[in-house]
Amino acid sequence: MPEPLTLASGRLTTALADQYWQDGFLFPIDVMPGDEAAGLRAELESLEARWQDNSLPHPLNTYKRVNSHCVMPLSCRIASDPRILDVVEGVLGPDIMIYGVEYFIKEANSTQIVSMHQDLTYWGLGATSGMVTVWLALSASTPASGCMDFVRASHKNPILPHNDTFDDENLLSRGQEVTAKVDAADKTPIEIHPGQISMHHGLTIHGSGPNTTDDRRIACVIRYINPDVVQQVGQRDYAMMARGVDRNGHFIHFAPPRSEFQPESLALYDEIRDMQATVTMQGTRNDKGMYA
Repeated sequence: MPEPLTLASGRLTTALADQYWQDGFLFPIDVMPGDEAAGLRAELESLEARWQDNSLPHPLNTYKRVNSHCVMPLSCRIASDPRILDVVEGVLGPDIMIYGVEYFIKEANSTQIVSMHQDLTYWGLGATSGMVTVWLALSASTPASGCMDFVRASHKNPILPHNDTFDDENLLSRGQEVTAKVDAADKTPIEIHPGQISMHHGLTIHGSGPNTTDDRRIACVIRYINPDVVQQVGQRDYAMMARGVDRNGHFIHFAPPRSEFQPESLALYDEIRDMQATVTMQGTRNDKGMYA
């Protein structure tokens, strides 16, 4: 089990920030006690039990996997946690927006994987350094449970060519996989435990294997951006202010939902979903759609 990095009053030191920019990732970072993360997991699993058969417009998994912060107050509470934002500020600066919150869940003894890819490939945001992905473990993420593997310094590449597989066992929307050869020796396993986070650059090549354990591998994944980021493909895009101010106005801001899956939040979710799908699925011949 890797030793947690040492923060300075809950914030990145200059050395740790330099390490992030050198490697394209940083881990493991303690942001909350393990029992608090276990409580968040219990809240999520309670929500799953309450809403699984509640006739939502889309399957519950769709809302969990994409922009859950539009319809789930739990996601907003996690993404707005000042302990996480204090760490993110060391990379993005004082003005921070929430671009997306999703739950990556690999069920116990499942064969699902995430192919090696770069996050920014299809989002229309360009090869920006103004985005960072934070991965909060709500259960143990180890090589056995299918933790992420990062390729050190791969964020120094541009956006690389990817192939779309649309493999049913792939958790990504297009089953996208970078065409560059990634040797096993180039991968760093990102083992983190409940209450810990990892951070990675949007161009860092990463993926993960199957969960061979008897427990679910659950992560809350948060995409943060600063106001310098611009949507370059779509006509508009959306974000939620988390800290500081947005002086650029490149994104339409919206407020956290007041309760789970309220009608106005569901309508906004579909508005954002439709816009982002035109960007994310651009150029594919797949007719199943982004959320199939």
